[in-house]
Amino acid sequence: MNRLWWIASFIVGTPTLLVSAFILLTLQLKINSPKQVTSKPMVLAASIPVLSSSRQNNSSISMEFETTDARAIVVKEYLHKYKSPLEPFARQEIEISDKYGLDWRLLIAIAQQESNLCKKIPVDSHNCWGFGIYGNLVTRFDSYIIAMETVAKTLKKNYIDKGLVTTEEIMAKYTPPSKGSWAKGVNQFLAELE
Repeated sequence: MNRLWWIASFIVGTPTLLVSAFILLTLQLKINSPKQVTSKPMVLAASIPVLSSSRQNNSSISMEFETTDARAIVVKEYLHKYKSPLEPFARQEIEISDKYGLDWRLLIAIAQQESNLCKKIPVDSHNCWGFGIYGNLVTRFDSYIIAMETVAKTLKKNYIDKGLVTTEEIMAKYTPPSKGSWAKGVNQFLAELE
């Protein structure tokens, strides 16, 4: 009989003890949780949240959520793979593309098509996009950021806003002499970045 009592106590008591412990732990966390959690908005669904925490008092923890846009990581890795001088500007490329409503891969794909990601450009031009280069006429920029900003703004205003949204339509105006190879190359690089 004594043995039966111990088995019954174990079968009934263990789940009761676990549920009670869970409830007490939940209540304790609610009491000691910070009153305000600061969070930065997610950039897009493709963002990767990064959690950092710091001690406020001895009894509470403050949490702040930061986000890193996964697209910038993809662009940075792609540029690193090809040893591009644009690598340090991956985040800015994403920001500029977003600012003008461009596909985040487009500037990189055009730079890959036009200059092997800035490895074959006119000296001191920062012009990786073949932008305004006609024979001996070369458009020069003071930096890669200024060049990206100018190219993105021009693509938005003079191409996208005028209904030229496919690579083939952009090619017809951006590089008229191309017989399709430019669009084919840009499409290939867009796919590589996907």
